[in-house]
Amino acid sequence: MGVFDHAAELEACARRDVSALRRLYEREAGFLLAVALRIVRRREVAADVIHDSFLDIWERAGSFDREKGAARAWIASIVRYRALKHARRAGREVEPAASELEADEAPDPLARLEASQDAARLRVCLARLEPERRQAIVLAYTDGLSHAEIASRLGAPLGTVKAWIRRSLLALKECLS
Repeated sequence: MGVFDHAAELEACARRDVSALRRLYEREAGFLLAVALRIVRRREVAADVIHDSFLDIWERAGSFDREKGAARAWIASIVRYRALKHARRAGREVEPAASELEADEAPDPLARLEASQDAARLRVCLARLEPERRQAIVLAYTDGLSHAEIASRLGAPLGTVKAWIRRSLLALKECLS
């Protein structure tokens, strides 16, 4: 099995290749469901978020630019945005049971290996950030908090938190490339 080219699949979606969208869905739905679940906390809501996100991906695939970033991150950002939008609209949900956090299907061993290697690289890069910057990134991307919520939680000015996140994302991007 070769390396999955997310960018090529997005470019095919932009050309209205339905099979490319299907391949993206088959490859990423489990991971994206976990992203959405982490934010919205309910499986049925997360499934709706994934459905709506794939419609967005289909419609917006032409706006993806591989020069501006990784395709998988672009896809995950669409899911994250939709999930955050829903969570903010509905308010915070009750913490789900552990069984609800499991993906529908376990990824194949090669996908798990790739994911664990990506996670290991990310952990190394996160460790290089100053503690408050690392905490701001984690609060934003794993807990789904807004910049204002992070500023309140960390007791830091909003502008400072925005700068930490912006600079930290740039540092992570450089470290991961």
